[in-house]
Amino acid sequence: MRTTLDLLEDLLTKAMKTTKIETKTKVIITALEELIRKVRISELKTFKGSIDLNINTDELRGRKCRP
Repeated sequence: MRTTLDLLEDLLTKAMKTTKIETKTKVIITALEELIRKVRISELKTFKGSIDLNINTDELRGRKCRP
């Protein structure tokens, strides 16, 4: 999809140098993906302490535990 954006050239250049990404399109796509990832992580943090993840992997894998 083609979109016209008014971006700060120095900000875009700095992002490209920092990430070593060579195209403007790729650096913008990467930034958007990272933004989405951070928001999702933030949303997951709201569940901290409310989910019990005490899992016995031996039991899940059908292994017999030795006493």
